[in-house]
Amino acid sequence: MSFIRNAWYMAAWGHEVGDTPFGRKICGEPIVFYRDRATGKIAALQDRCCHRGAALSLGEVNDKGLACGYHGLVFDCSGRCVHVPGQDKIPAKLQVPRFEVEERDEIIWVWIGDPDKADRAKILPYPYHNDRARWPHRTHVYHVKAKYELLIENLMDLTHLAYVHKTTIGGNAQAHVEAKMTVERKENGLHFVRWLPNSQPPATYIKAVGFQGRVDRWMDFEFVAPGNVVQWTGALDVGRGAEQNRLQEGGFSLRILHSLTPETENTCFYFWSAANGYRQHDPSATDQLYDQIHTAFQEDKVMIEAQQAALDATGGEAGLVDIASDAARVHMRRTLTRLAEEGNAA
Repeated sequence: MSFIRNAWYMAAWGHEVGDTPFGRKICGEPIVFYRDRATGKIAALQDRCCHRGAALSLGEVNDKGLACGYHGLVFDCSGRCVHVPGQDKIPAKLQVPRFEVEERDEIIWVWIGDPDKADRAKILPYPYHNDRARWPHRTHVYHVKAKYELLIENLMDLTHLAYVHKTTIGGNAQAHVEAKMTVERKENGLHFVRWLPNSQPPATYIKAVGFQGRVDRWMDFEFVAPGNVVQWTGALDVGRGAEQNRLQEGGFSLRILHSLTPETENTCFYFWSAANGYRQHDPSATDQLYDQIHTAFQEDKVMIEAQQAALDATGGEAGLVDIASDAARVHMRRTLTRLAEEGNAA
């Protein structure tokens, strides 16, 4: 499947771009990000100097802009060359392509398609990153040797939890199979909620809040194409009316942002943040949750990379058979296919 270019992709966490140029390939495009010294704003340019083709990510940031590390040409945030060592006149052709970029909610977003279609109102809002008192959190990013679509599929079918994550967030396999699930299809994604009533809490939940018995557990996921999944998961003791009111104190609650960004056709970046909605004044709770989620997602990474290798060795996805639990996954794939067919493909 070709890249969907006219879309906002997560390119980096804000803290990844500091005083030095930061290079990352997005949808096959080598991009260098840097912060303007005067304003602190992020710029995104093609990671290729228009002089001799050197990688600008090997340069340095100065008061005028981004200086190429090969011959010292300096480019401002628009990609225009503003300084050539030993030369007063600067040819108009000394210009590096720029990309639309936006930083908000601790996230750097980039648009690699038609700049005239880069509607900033369509950037995924994630206000929880701005409320550390209620949602203290930690962030991470993996480089994954697999198509980004496979990782989104992994999040669309949660029956895998009991098998892949037995020691952390999994829980009872039968409870996952019998979960009550509602799905709302949307133009650019879907929203589903799964309920595991009267179920045994998984190890991560017990470590977090000390559940003594069974719980009513929910999994609330929203997929926003092309690569974002917003998760709210939690549990309350049986009998507390969780299905009528999930916003109760004294239970387990977490929010996870998953953002999958293609690097190449068969590799991607998996950005995620984990926020605890319990014991918010205890930093060890945030660290403990991060460790548990990190362990679980590493299990996903191993599984998905092995899946990609198996698909590559056997001719791709032809011949694979869908089952009942694939409904959300199938809609997700159809959404991505439709967006590509609407003229957004590379």
